[in-house]
Amino acid sequence: MEWRGNLRKLTASESSNSEENVSYALKGAVVKEPLPAMEMADWIGQFVKIEFTGRIHCRITGQLIRKSFGEGMSYAAWMEHPSATPSVFRPELSRIHEGIALRDFDWENEHHNQPHYVYLAQTSGLKVGVTRCTNIPSRWHDQGAVGAVPIVQTPYRQLAGEIEVKLKSILSDKTNYRQMLQDVQFDPVEMLEWVEHCFEELGSEYEPFFVEDFEPKRFKYPVLKYPDKITSKKLEKAQVLQGMLLGIKGQYLIFESGEVLNVRSHSGYEVIMTG
Repeated sequence: MEWRGNLRKLTASESSNSEENVSYALKGAVVKEPLPAMEMADWIGQFVKIEFTGRIHCRITGQLIRKSFGEGMSYAAWMEHPSATPSVFRPELSRIHEGIALRDFDWENEHHNQPHYVYLAQTSGLKVGVTRCTNIPSRWHDQGAVGAVPIVQTPYRQLAGEIEVKLKSILSDKTNYRQMLQDVQFDPVEMLEWVEHCFEELGSEYEPFFVEDFEPKRFKYPVLKYPDKITSKKLEKAQVLQGMLLGIKGQYLIFESGEVLNVRSHSGYEVIMTG
């Protein structure tokens, strides 16, 4: 097997034989031209070699760049493109529901002026997050969550961000990737207890937006074995990453040596992958 192209984030989906099982495909590109999706299941359990050619192309413009920003962008694209607008990273900053755009009216109206969930996910531990309703469950798969549940549904992004900020007083919004890349066991009882804690913290002001009829979902990842020690690799330093591919969780390729590669953070990197 061989694959050559510029990396893009792995696409996660529910397996055809079970909603719990997560499967992955690599949808890369040749500079900007999309490549056909490559299913990753056949690579797991095989010796895999990933060679970085030394070239990085901006995924927005195709420009050859020395350093990437915001998952495969040139600095100019990072500062100007709508997908890197501040409300992407801090939902509470969005004002498009007021008719005010931070960067691009049409893009923000399409992506942020629509229903959003505030959710709980168990990644390394329990965390709170925000995403568009249409991004469920892929958002949870991207984070390597072993379980998740939406707790609030809002009509636009800013309100979801406002609620997330309030809940960050009792819950983290971050994932410890080293802990996430272990055999985390889902605890639906604890999650439901925390749902009630969140409702109590939010109080009657936000009660009209509570989601109370959604059971936590469990997810299983295609990992043969979790290594005892994790070492994250950067291709500009490692150049070559090789070994037995034990599995995939979140956006990470997990090797038998304990070395892991975050594919999403290497968007735009041109690689040759053989197995």
